Amino acid sequence: MPTVIADAKNLLSDLMARYGSRVDYLAIRLEESEGTSILLRGDKVETLSEGLAMGGQVRACYKGGWGFASFNQLSTLIERVEEAIAAARIVGDEETLLAPVKAVEAICQLPLTGTNPRHIPIAHKKQLCDRYNDILKSIDPRITTTSVRYGDSTQRVILATSEGTLIEQSWADMEIRFSATARNGEIVQTGRETTGSRKAYEDLTNLDEQVRNTAQRAVTALSLPPVKGGTYTVVIDPILTGLFVHEAFGHLSEADMAYENPDLLEVMSMGRRFGPEELQIFDGASPPGHRGSYFYDDEGTPATTTQLIKDGILVGRLHSRETAGKLEESPTGNARCLNYHYPPIVRMTNTWIERGKTPVQDLFKGIKEGVYARNWIGGMTNGEMFTFTAGEAWMIRNGKIAEPVRDVTLSGNVFKTLADIEAIGDDFYWDESGGCGKGGQSGLPVGCGGPSLRIRDVVVGGEAA
Repeated sequence: MPTVIADAKNLLSDLMARYGSRVDYLAIRLEESEGTSILLRGDKVETLSEGLAMGGQVRACYKGGWGFASFNQLSTLIERVEEAIAAARIVGDEETLLAPVKAVEAICQLPLTGTNPRHIPIAHKKQLCDRYNDILKSIDPRITTTSVRYGDSTQRVILATSEGTLIEQSWADMEIRFSATARNGEIVQTGRETTGSRKAYEDLTNLDEQVRNTAQRAVTALSLPPVKGGTYTVVIDPILTGLFVHEAFGHLSEADMAYENPDLLEVMSMGRRFGPEELQIFDGASPPGHRGSYFYDDEGTPATTTQLIKDGILVGRLHSRETAGKLEESPTGNARCLNYHYPPIVRMTNTWIERGKTPVQDLFKGIKEGVYARNWIGGMTNGEMFTFTAGEAWMIRNGKIAEPVRDVTLSGNVFKTLADIEAIGDDFYWDESGGCGKGGQSGLPVGCGGPSLRIRDVVVGGEAA
């Protein structure tokens, strides 16, 4: 398999010389991948497999129109190139606007700090999943359902373009998810955790305490009172902050959302204030070691770090070359595809809120009645509106963390919520559990991070007051 990829470089160069002049832009991506997938539900093994795949995609642009073709037989590459070019020439009737990037020739591999998951036998991975599943089941007889899902993949990609770019890039990614559901009569509670890594298989092998806590949270929540719904000052932990900045704000920063929606483009206008002066929000693939990190995106644009909000004011957004060209801004290296079946679209990488200056214990001061929320077990966004369910929560009374409560959901408008940030903690945590979905491409690895936040006037769902 590696020989096929290596031998293909000459073929790609020949195809660019032969076909590149027929369109404004031509890109060919070849990909080979190996992976493991394991899913345990209770005592049943639902999935236990290893796979090997090779394929590619062709993208052609002519007068602003795009043609796309994917394939999994290298022998059909020329036909797919001709199909993509024909499609682009049929639909193109405007102007191709791609922000310029420097042509690059490079070979790069994201470094591992430990063992490559491909060097671990599948039997050992299954034993790891069995161990975690046994822990989940052992916590309490009221645990009715457990699941452990393990996945890893190694990918090697070659990207060639008609502009002279030829990049070979490779990486390993791994993730494990576990959950436990507890029942007491009509009351059902779930604990859920995800951990991922692009560094080492060992990052997934010492999670016994995390697994145990996941199941224990579900059991403990059975006897907790539900929160009384209302509007509260809320303190959220760094994991919820990371979820919030990714889901509620990050997607609105993706420029394809803006240029396709004039109303959103007006709302997300540069220079508009969205939060306090202390608020700094970034996205970037250049910080090393995170699940959204890489050297070049899937258009060959170098990874960057883009400041989205500076001192509370919108100063940037995330781009592909096309969105940058159409909005006359600089490309940011955020064109990503899940695999060769899909074209690159604008996606987040690692998104975070910078740490603040307020000691975490001071975030609770002066709150007569509020809610402290940690972690998450679910959520959804719809445009600028969001709803997240906390994994754990406590009431805040007279500046102190008080009794625990369950069924805490946080809802609101992202722009109002950003404006209502009262203080930003001096802590920070990177959450590598993200698998982002957009445009039918679900499970794209991303990183999220941030500090604890204090936010006023948050709508907290729960039992009616």
